Amino acid sequence: MKRLLHSALAATMLVATAGAASARIVTPAEKRFFSYSGEVPPCGDPDVLSTITDRFAQTESEYWDSHLQIITYDRVRSIGIRPWGLDHIPRTFCMARAVLSDHSVHEVSYSIGENLGFSSFGDGVTWCVAGLDREYAYAPNCKDARP
Repeated sequence: MKRLLHSALAATMLVATAGAASARIVTPAEKRFFSYSGEVPPCGDPDVLSTITDRFAQTESEYWDSHLQIITYDRVRSIGIRPWGLDHIPRTFCMARAVLSDHSVHEVSYSIGENLGFSSFGDGVTWCVAGLDREYAYAPNCKDARP
């Protein structure tokens, strides 16, 4: 929460110090028509990690005909809270290290966005497992899954 307030203060100061020609009013996402609370689960939230684990297993099984599964996570950390400013959808970017069922270790980059779940219900979780992004959706090496 302290980082969120620090980010908000920094964004406000940036807008306040910008030149008059380039200044714009920043309306936090929480104040717009489709209101947000501004609260996103932390990176280590069990529901978030469970979502990644389940979707990874499903993708590996159904799409890649693989039996790989994520067994555990460690080194879970936040790498960005609302990095694009207060007027964007509240989102937290995270990274973790995952141990897979074949005992390999991979970095997982993921984001949690408020109201970005199915049909805008619940928090949406977008993820990428480094080295297993076979379609290069977040290439190179999951970089595009980070801020």
